[in-house]
Amino acid sequence: MNLRRTLLLCSSHAAVGAAGFVAGIYALPILIAPAAPSAEEIRAAAAQARFTGQFRRDLKDSDLLHWGEGTVSIAPTAISLEGRLAPGPDYKLYLSPEFLETEADFNRLKPTMVRIGDVRTFENFVVPVPPGIDPAKYVAVIVWCESFGQFITAAKYR
Repeated sequence: MNLRRTLLLCSSHAAVGAAGFVAGIYALPILIAPAAPSAEEIRAAAAQARFTGQFRRDLKDSDLLHWGEGTVSIAPTAISLEGRLAPGPDYKLYLSPEFLETEADFNRLKPTMVRIGDVRTFENFVVPVPPGIDPAKYVAVIVWCESFGQFITAAKYR
């Protein structure tokens, strides 16, 4: 085998391996996600809401792989979404004292935010609000990918 053919085979195999790795990172969270909350669970959580907001796909740092859409309901004991999020690993839900739509703003404001919990489903979710946290003291809810430091979406609710 000549050197050119060896290099071509190595590079093509590396490209296929890299594509498989990227596909695995995208598909794994979908495969291991728990069942989404039922429509009844979402309605029950939303019925307790004191505030609502909208996740939209057209935010500055939202893109093809990082987005959210739907109605987010904020109650004293739970935050719920009737909608969808782009699949991804290690999503966290935060409350922020300011609305933001970029990773730079998230990193700047992170010390003033409070982390509510993990988002484990990509169609609808209900995340309990930990005791001692008052959502009325904040104005926006943010979904952030902790592993990759990626802004996913945000909604202003006050």
